[in-house]
Amino acid sequence: MTSPAIAANMTCCHALSSLLEGMVSYPASTAYEASLASYFTLQQAGIHPECIVSPNTAHDVSRIMQVVTGDSQAPCAFAVRSGGHSTNPGASNIQEGFTIDLRGLAGIELNPDRSSVTVGSGNTWGSLYSYLDPWSLSVVGGRSYSVGVGGVITGGGISYFSPRYGWACDTVANFEVVLANGSIINVNQQQNTDLLWALRGGTNNFGIITSMELLSFPQEGLWGGTSFHAPSTKDQEIDALSRFSSGPYDEYASLIGTFRYDKTGSSIINSMEYTRVDERPQVFQEFFQIPALNKTFGIANMTSLSSGTEAMQSIGERASYATVTIHPTAEAINTTVRAWNESLAMIQDVTGIAWALVLEPLPPSIYLRHAKENALGLEDRQNKPLMVVLLSVTWSDVGDDNRVTLAMKSLISRIERDVGDLDALDPYLYLNYAAAWQDPIRSYGQSNLAKLAEIRKAYDPGNLFTDYVPGGFKIPRIPEDLGFRM
Repeated sequence: MTSPAIAANMTCCHALSSLLEGMVSYPASTAYEASLASYFTLQQAGIHPECIVSPNTAHDVSRIMQVVTGDSQAPCAFAVRSGGHSTNPGASNIQEGFTIDLRGLAGIELNPDRSSVTVGSGNTWGSLYSYLDPWSLSVVGGRSYSVGVGGVITGGGISYFSPRYGWACDTVANFEVVLANGSIINVNQQQNTDLLWALRGGTNNFGIITSMELLSFPQEGLWGGTSFHAPSTKDQEIDALSRFSSGPYDEYASLIGTFRYDKTGSSIINSMEYTRVDERPQVFQEFFQIPALNKTFGIANMTSLSSGTEAMQSIGERASYATVTIHPTAEAINTTVRAWNESLAMIQDVTGIAWALVLEPLPPSIYLRHAKENALGLEDRQNKPLMVVLLSVTWSDVGDDNRVTLAMKSLISRIERDVGDLDALDPYLYLNYAAAWQDPIRSYGQSNLAKLAEIRKAYDPGNLFTDYVPGGFKIPRIPEDLGFRM
């Protein structure tokens, strides 16, 4: 028997098919299967919506919203995807409902004075860099080619250029947004300014972003690449990471240090980028002194760098992320790495396991530069350096899902406990790295939560994007959820 929810969703699918001819695909069709196959993880690709709607314009998205909210019955549940890169099952796909696939909104338009570029939400960062590199321009954006522009930005967004310009979300001059009632609005420093603040970190709680105007800047070339090291260099790596992260920060430098275990054994990997042309940046000197097994450094552009990052990722596997934030003292980093190393016993025999601890410096030049202009809640950190810790995991078999999740929770809990004992744990959780069982929006602080809830009430008074878009991280719905009393 067909459930009432499925029947209602099929009604929405049929209504959308009539309204948007050629834009709605159903299971077993070529377009439907191709959309599912394009997700980053198998968990997301394994979710089967009743139909997939592929709009090409903001007006198409508006008409979708009018169908969703226009009937007297309860709205249909739906998901919204851009690049489909989230590792959280259901973040941008849905089992009982329909999925809006924004990849058809792929326009790119450079402002005549080259100070900004307007980008459709269906673009990936790679497609945007491929457009901008011939102009010797760039933007503050994602670091992997196939990641969608929309999700990175509304979760904050860390870029190679962030030490110079801040979070990616801070450099958005305008959002074009379709609200629950189907209206299309612009969000900028002159119009709907409260929503501008909220979209910078508030993710999918307010509407569907169909395009963004990103500030652009001249960028001829940059230096970057990766070095690979034996696990025996751990102590050198930790000392170098701590000094790099805690000292005066070179705003042209970007570094990611990774401790990784897979079937070949353990390794240490450093991704280093310098956003000026410099064959051997002095700021990385301590890392150059760590004996390397291999290295791939050279002069590049953002297209090639993002392609290189993509090549190192496992696409089309089971995958999951989780995160914490620490103060990058040598003791705190060492404690974090020790917890990761001792956690290997929990997962070593999982088929196809890759268990990576990724350490990313988050200097004040990133998080404080526009702190009062976004919802991330980091304006009170007193200029202290931070470090985002990402636990990035891939594996092969669905039968290991629960085991891997339990191991991830165990490691994150241990890091929180042990680093907390050192008074070196920060409550902030970077949303783009958070697991489904974490609550990054709550880490923005009670004041920002209350402000986000008020803004949501103004732009989505019926709570459509809270109640009928289950994917993503949600703002607490009622005052009691915020810890307030009526």
